[in-house]
Amino acid sequence: MQIYEELQARGLIAQVTDEPQIRDLINNGGAKFYIGFDCTADSLTAGHFMALTLMKRLQMAGNKPVALIGGGTTMIGDPTGRTDMRKMLTKEDIEHNALCFKKQMERFIEFGEGKAEMVNNADWLLPLNYIDLLREVGPHFSVNNMLRAECYKQRMEKGLSFLEFNYMIMQSYDFYYLYQNHGCNMQFGGDDQWSNMLGGTELIRRKLGKDAFAMTITLLTDSQGKKMGKTAGNAVWLDPNKTSPFEFYQYWRNVNDADVMKCIRMLTFLPIEEIEAMELWDSSRINEKKELLAYELTKMVHGEEEASKAQTAARALFAGGGDDSNMPSTELENVPADGMNIIDLMLACKLAASRSEARRLIQQGGVSIDGEKVSDTYRTVSREALADGVKLRKGKKIFHRAILKA
Repeated sequence: MQIYEELQARGLIAQVTDEPQIRDLINNGGAKFYIGFDCTADSLTAGHFMALTLMKRLQMAGNKPVALIGGGTTMIGDPTGRTDMRKMLTKEDIEHNALCFKKQMERFIEFGEGKAEMVNNADWLLPLNYIDLLREVGPHFSVNNMLRAECYKQRMEKGLSFLEFNYMIMQSYDFYYLYQNHGCNMQFGGDDQWSNMLGGTELIRRKLGKDAFAMTITLLTDSQGKKMGKTAGNAVWLDPNKTSPFEFYQYWRNVNDADVMKCIRMLTFLPIEEIEAMELWDSSRINEKKELLAYELTKMVHGEEEASKAQTAARALFAGGGDDSNMPSTELENVPADGMNIIDLMLACKLAASRSEARRLIQQGGVSIDGEKVSDTYRTVSREALADGVKLRKGKKIFHRAILKA
């Protein structure tokens, strides 16, 4: 099976502009493609998995990835999927985030001469003269067509700033620049980026009279329609200091039953034949599938050793065992002699965002300490217990260890 057909079999392709040409380019290693990453944080998230694994698959097939860091577009902010305007970052913040991204990307793709490239659109967007840009690019964009784009429709009711309205033009200009200066002939992105991506291909064709291609990947969502990489409103980071390997493993171990095979097919590098055989397994083996998914993805991001530790710890916890050595933990300082209130403890361990949320979780029976359910919001955990370490459980699936700092 060639790579384009494999992408189809894995359910990764959502839309393409010119399928015969794209199929030929990709299958023959002739695609030099880019995917953009706006560096709004100092870590990539599980939501970037689709793009990262796609780049890896295509590089393995002989194609050349270009990782575009959005140092310039991050200063504007993509309105896609948002109901409010994104926080403005400083140039220093963006540069720091870009360096963090590259370190994490290196676990997926190989950079170097003749291999993958990393570029930053700040290099060509920031020096642009506004009048020159309007004259060069503006005539090729219809405001009516732009307003019909899904990414803008979602924001029209609450208000779309002129700053954000320019995002499509900036993204389109990226492809135009990369086509002329880096030999990029293709762009990839999530299917929510389709309008922006079409803008880039059309700009190249109108200005240069040459072919350029666009292909979108299917954005993986869970059964509630939340984008991958979000859980309970919090991002699942690739940085182990922000989301530990155990927490990362647990996130994937706990995906909805209906999404397990979709995740395995789209995100792992298990052979298609093996995946098709798994789809015939009896429904009683669902947890086996979830463990396989969690292990494979944790290994990809954090390495085999951390994946094995996370799997061992998770199995022990859910079997009622006491191995909490790899569980997320918080070391506590300045604990009063008479102990610590359970609400304060949950806040210190970041198991709740506010006192009211912590109180509500306790009252609903969603908190336990060392296996014992907590019902009293005034419950105090003694300093002696914290010196030995206590195991907190939030809901059915979130574990955390709190221990007094030595």
